This record gives sequence, C-alpha cells and structure tokens, in this order.
Amino acid sequence: MSDKLYTIPVNEAFDVDCECPVCLMYKNLEEAAIEFTLGPSYMEDDVRMATNKLGFCKRHVKKLYGRQNRLGLALMEMSHFDRVNEELLKAAKKNIKPAGLFSKEKPEALTAFAEKLKNSCYICERVDETFDRYIATIFYLYNTDDAFVKKFKASKGFCLEHFCILYDRAKKEFSASAAESFRNELNNIYFENIRRVREDLQGFVDKFDYKNADKPWGNSRDALIRTILKMNSEEVE
Repeated sequence: MSDKLYTIPVNEAFDVDCECPVCLMYKNLEEAAIEFTLGPSYMEDDVRMATNKLGFCKRHVKKLYGRQNRLGLALMEMSHFDRVNEELLKAAKKNIKPAGLFSKEKPEALTAFAEKLKNSCYICERVDETFDRYIATIFYLYNTDDAFVKKFKASKGFCLEHFCILYDRAKKEFSASAAESFRNELNNIYFENIRRVREDLQGFVDKFDYKNADKPWGNSRDALIRTILKMNSEEVE
C-alpha cells in the first residue's frame, strides 16, 4: 500500500487538537489544490484543458476569487465561459441535447445541463481523488499502528459527514467482526464528543440570559463555531 505517502498527513491531522481531523485533512488538500490551480500550473495545457471542461463549483470559485491571482482565474473562467456557452447556444437554437450528455432529446435537457455544470469542479475532483486515499489510510493505520489507534481514540471525534463516511467505509476495509468492533469504538468517540459540544452550546445559549451575565464562559465561548463544524463540516470565523 502507498502508506509511506499518505500516513504522514493523516497522522499529522490526528495530532491536532480539533473537532474533526478528517475535516482538517480535507481543508489541507483543498488549500493545496487552490494554490496549485492559481500557481504557474494554470498556464499548462493539461490544467487549462481540465479547468476549461470542469469549471469550478460555487464554493471553490469564491475561494479562488479571494486569492490574489485574479488574472489567472479570469483566463480560466474565460475559456470555460466560452466553451459552455458555445455548446449551450447550439442546444438552445436546435432544441437538442448538449453533446454526449443525455440519452434522449427532451426540452428539459438545458436544465439538466445546468445542473451537471453546477456539480462540476476541477478543485473538487483534484481533492477527492487524494481524500479517498486518506480515508483508506485511516483504516490502514487503525489496523496496523497501535500509536495511531491511541490518537484515534483520544480525538475529539468527527463531524457528521465524516463520521458517516468512516462508519460506512468500515464494512469495505475490515472483516465483519473487525468492522463491528471499529464501529462500536467510532460510535463511542462520536457520541461522547457530540454530548460535550451540545453541553457547551447550551452554555453559550445560557450566557444570553441576563441572569447569567456574570457566569464564566467556561468552554462555551466558541461552542457555536464548533457546533457548525460538527454539523456542516465547515469552519466559520
């Protein structure tokens, strides 16, 4: 297995004191993909061909726009813009399906075309390929590395999305008995930490009652931020 390549970032994520190390792994991959896309690579033919075809989802085009390379983004957007609208114009004029996308010609083909574009993203594809290997590496380390198992059990749990991914993936990565054991441990970690965050969120809410104005914040000051991460896999500031 390619453990030498992927164990380091996985281990490093579980070393961090955070509410979901898997979110952190994804965030690091996402950051690297954005830097790559807006770096010198955007002038390379294979990258331009891919961004021209796939474009960017709403989430990632906002992140790209927030960086300083507006020229690079403009060039990629211009190519994608021209390709999409050229194909769309042909389809709209002839009332036919956009080439190669649908099995039958129908009036609602343009709506389906727009939906397909909405879910198409160069950054997502670049991240997801490596992220899947990171998930597989979690199971590999859990099965082979006692030190990692300790870190896994000592973690603050996971967000809802990544808890479900780990829970479902266990069946693929382990034997039936090993998968059941992993899931039991995962449940303990997840729900114990969900209770912790829920208590902190209650403390956050209680602070808005004037009767608790002088009550210490304790661990509740950032409880809303942590709750959003647990439920939405998203960091907010």
